[in-house]
Parts: sequence; structure tokens; C-alpha cells
Amino acid sequence: FSAIAFFLAFNVVVFGIYWLDKSAARNGGRRIRESTLLWLAAIGGSAGAVLAQRLLRHKTQKEPFRTILLAIVIAQMAAILSFVLVPEWWKDLLTSFGLGI
Repeated sequence: FSAIAFFLAFNVVVFGIYWLDKSAARNGGRRIRESTLLWLAAIGGSAGAVLAQRLLRHKTQKEPFRTILLAIVIAQMAAILSFVLVPEWWKDLLTSFGLGI
């Protein structure tokens, strides 16, 4: 089970959780906390979160949720870009935490 497969599967799960929350919002059911939705995005489910937000039109106007989700996506993109552009820095950082690669 590769890292890419895990990433894709996790994002499908996150999309599903956003769908459940949208369904609950429509039907007056028990909602999922915004903090939970944002944490799921922050720990790697941002692609599923953004896709759900766009396709399901879920929390597209809700502030500060929308801004926080955008900040999470920007931070993750910056981290990925820095990993690609400055791999030695990441290697040194991971090694300093005993996680050498």
C-alpha cells in the first residue's frame, strides 16, 4: 500500500465526511464540527476537502472556515514546494528529529 494510494484513499474518506456533513445540514441531522473538518484537511485531506467544498457547494461562504481552509492549502503547497526545491533542508530537519531518510 503506497503513500500515494493512502493519500488518495484518505482524501476520498474526507470527501465522504464532508458529504455526510452537507447531508446533515440539508436534513437537520447531527453536524460534524468545523474544527474536525479543518483538522482532516490539515492532516492531509485538503484535496478531498476542497473538492467537496466545490462540488457539493459546502461551506463556500462560511467564514472563517473558508479562509482557514485556504490557509491550510497554501501552507501544504508551500511545504511540498520547499520539499522539492530544498530537499537537503528537509533531510536535515528529519534527521534532527531522529527520522533520517
